[in-house]
Parts: sequence; C-alpha cells; structure tokens
Amino acid sequence: MTTRLIDDSLFDSGAPPRLAGARCSGCGTVVFPRQDSCPCCSDGPMSGHVLPVSGRVWSWTLQAFPPKPPYRPPAGGYRPYHVGYVDLGEVLVEAQLAVPRAEIRIGLPVRLTTVPAYHDEDGTEVLTFAFRPDREGER
Repeated sequence: MTTRLIDDSLFDSGAPPRLAGARCSGCGTVVFPRQDSCPCCSDGPMSGHVLPVSGRVWSWTLQAFPPKPPYRPPAGGYRPYHVGYVDLGEVLVEAQLAVPRAEIRIGLPVRLTTVPAYHDEDGTEVLTFAFRPDREGER
C-alpha cells in the first residue's frame, strides 16, 4: 500500500516526519503551521523552524461529531476521536490525540506520530499528524 502525507507544508523533509513551523527573527515567536508574517510583532521575517517531537497535553476534548468539509470520513465511517492542544514548549499545536480514553489527561507526555486520515480514490493511504502517549516522557 502506498502512503502520502496530508500536506507536505506541515512537515519538514526529514524522516521520520517532524512538524515544520516558523520563527520570527524579530521577537522569536514560534507559529504552526508556517506563516509569512509574525502574529505578535508584524515586524520580523519568518524563517522555517522544525518543532520538537514531544510535549504535553495542554487541553483536550472528544470530537463527537464529524468535522465540516473538507473532512473526509475514513472507509469504515466516522468514529469519535480525541483532539486537543499539545504544549511543545515554544508553541501550542492543535492535533488529533491518539490516546485511549482511560489514559488521556492534561499534562500527559505525548510524542508526534502519523495516523491514517483517509484513502485517496486510487487507494493511497493519506496520513496526518497526531500525538500518542510518550512512555519515556513519564519518567
């Protein structure tokens, strides 16, 4: 089976994939996804910045209903999933949380991963980013 990332601009070019944000050269603000101007000072140029792969759940909820388009349900139909903000130290990232209900909590150490989002018409599995529990981060 072939796979591809949902949007190459969200990731750096390395392997395994890492999230690619931007940092303001004027005030140091980090953003994700990348953008051309700083939301804080509107002054400094933004440069590419690879984000950390691990962080902690800052807040979360259950996405109990299908999102609006352009969301595409998976082959088996929509199933609720956890979504939340992950504190990566420099920036909060909104993401799917691939964490079982019994384990999810604010402060949980998590690590970047990819999960299936949907399949293209040609059968290609399209992957998106998510965060899973980081067992090593619990020490």
